[in-house]
Amino acid sequence: MPVGTHGAVKAMTPEQVRSTGSEVVLGNTYHLALRPGEGLVEKLGGLHSFMRWDGPILTDSGGFQVFSLPNKEISDRGVRFRNEVDGSAIDLTPERSIEIQNALGADIIMAFDECTPHPADESLARTGVRRTLSWLDRCASAHRRADEQALFGIVQGSVYPKLRANCAEAIVALDLPGYAIGGVSVGEGHDLLCRVTEHAAPLLPENKPRYLMGVGLPHDILAAIGFGIDMFDCVIPTRYARSATLFTSRGRIRLTHRRYRRDAYPIDSSCDCYACAGGFSRAYIHHLFAANEILSAILASIHNVRFYQRLVADARAAILSHDFEAFRSDFLEAYGPAPKPGS
Repeated sequence: MPVGTHGAVKAMTPEQVRSTGSEVVLGNTYHLALRPGEGLVEKLGGLHSFMRWDGPILTDSGGFQVFSLPNKEISDRGVRFRNEVDGSAIDLTPERSIEIQNALGADIIMAFDECTPHPADESLARTGVRRTLSWLDRCASAHRRADEQALFGIVQGSVYPKLRANCAEAIVALDLPGYAIGGVSVGEGHDLLCRVTEHAAPLLPENKPRYLMGVGLPHDILAAIGFGIDMFDCVIPTRYARSATLFTSRGRIRLTHRRYRRDAYPIDSSCDCYACAGGFSRAYIHHLFAANEILSAILASIHNVRFYQRLVADARAAILSHDFEAFRSDFLEAYGPAPKPGS
């Protein structure tokens, strides 16, 4: 699911996003509440009308963004922090998060949770689970559009299997429309992400969506699909695109490197995106980045988002043909090894 933090996927029009095969896009509760404000979005017809996207939209709770802010105050009631726009004090509680998301009108909304940082000792992670479960109950009670918006709960518990299991058991008991695994992709690296996901995913119902939040790179996604994950979001495809990092079937390339100055090939000859199939060469896109032309980010973003959509579509087809393990092995052999933490 491409991320549209402020109600727009960066450097892409809605039609360009749709052309990549994307069906669901994300909006960010925290940022949209700050600017332009959920009241204005609601008055103008809701987020679908506001951003001109006629497909499903998922809004996160704002928890991840708030917990990454400096000088926040966390209590059982919620989180107090400073408005990054005007400096005023803001209280974000489970009830307030749901109120904002109800007004925005997304199809899938996320419960307000405490996103435990990494590394975290077991005591801190246990507190995070306790608050996450308490806040989920408050989110469910505050939800006023349950017939229109699917509320997903989030499993926390850091790297501690027992905490993850306890959290999952309590959340599944609420019989929600879908479930997410949070608190990963926060600096723990590929191997630890896999260990947490492999443990947590089977704890969630097979007949409801399983969503791994904030993930990730191709190696992460293919591993998580193997564990039973259905949904992913990440800023990586468009963020990397804006810095000229492009994903190909043979691994990542950096188009600002001078080796591409005279390269007449497309970004990826196996890709059917507008940038590749449209005849734009690596040399041309290299030139666009060197000249600081906006079209560089547009073409690179279209390609990267399409790469990810092709990846998951191919994985889905392989699952249906009972050939996923062979597909994953072949893809990773061509793509190359997983990057080391921090790279």
